[in-house]
Amino acid sequence: MVKPVKSRARADGPPRPQVFRLDEAGITFTEADPSPEEDALALPAVVDVPQRSRVSLSALFWSGLGGLVSLGAGLAVWKLVEDLFARADWLGYVALAFAGLFACATLAIIAREALALARLSSLDALRERAMAALASDDRPEAEAVARELLSVTAGTPSLARARAGLTSHLGAIIDGADLVRLAERELMAPLDARARQMVSDAAKRVSVVTAVSPRAAVDLLFVLYTALSLMRRLSRLYGGRPGTLGMVRLVRHVVSHLAVTGGMAAGDSLVQQLVGHGIAARLSARLGEGVVNGLLTARLGLAAIAVTRPLPFAALPAPRLSDVASGLVRAEDDEVIAQAGIKRTGKASGE
Repeated sequence: MVKPVKSRARADGPPRPQVFRLDEAGITFTEADPSPEEDALALPAVVDVPQRSRVSLSALFWSGLGGLVSLGAGLAVWKLVEDLFARADWLGYVALAFAGLFACATLAIIAREALALARLSSLDALRERAMAALASDDRPEAEAVARELLSVTAGTPSLARARAGLTSHLGAIIDGADLVRLAERELMAPLDARARQMVSDAAKRVSVVTAVSPRAAVDLLFVLYTALSLMRRLSRLYGGRPGTLGMVRLVRHVVSHLAVTGGMAAGDSLVQQLVGHGIAARLSARLGEGVVNGLLTARLGLAAIAVTRPLPFAALPAPRLSDVASGLVRAEDDEVIAQAGIKRTGKASGE
């Protein structure tokens, strides 16, 4: 057994550690006083990390461009009104009235978009607060989350009984995490069932349309329209009412979630079942393309559920791809059988 001890200081440099046996004669054990160098090394170093500027170059660019376009449009409208006043007074007053209507409508649209963005931000903040309450088991924070969730779902008549049950149990639950899970079971379970049905219907619709559509451009436009419509309806279901700018933000969040969780790859047991049972081999090229588009639409819908849902999945299981896209296989099998029957009927009539 060995033990390092501090040697005597040398004239040519700092002391160097040495190794001795414990049973060796002449060894005296003393506690070594830490040197100033060791104290300096033991203290945590404070590193000043420069904070990033909150104003980005892209924000400055778009702000400047938007300001210039707004000034140009304003000057153009002002000159138009002046020219109309020069031609006739009544034309100038009519143009001025139209300009006032345009300004009022623009302000109303801006206010509506701002409220929609604020509502989406509040739902994101509510989900983050719920995750923090689950992690820390904070009872006051969990109660605040539950009450805010009650206010968010106040406009859903189908959840009236669930809201009444949750309100009656707010004072009886002691643990904060249990209160968040109770709120999820009471208020999110019916909405999750409807969301899964929406995603399943959209996936089947995309699968059928892309299987019978003659052109790829029609397929692309229909898939894009269905995806945007599905994201909007899911957001409305969970309490968000996104406008135009809100949809842009929602699409960005969904794409980011897909990038984090593995992209558009449908690496689920359903795809393994498709390949393993040989169903894809029995489908034609168009029907196989319909199945793939339906699976991608279902994957996009699942990402939209995760982004628009105001609470994380804690007490309830998160929906999987097999839960919303399992009907695609049966639908495509029925289509294959129907096409086979049509071919046999045609052959029989030809004979």
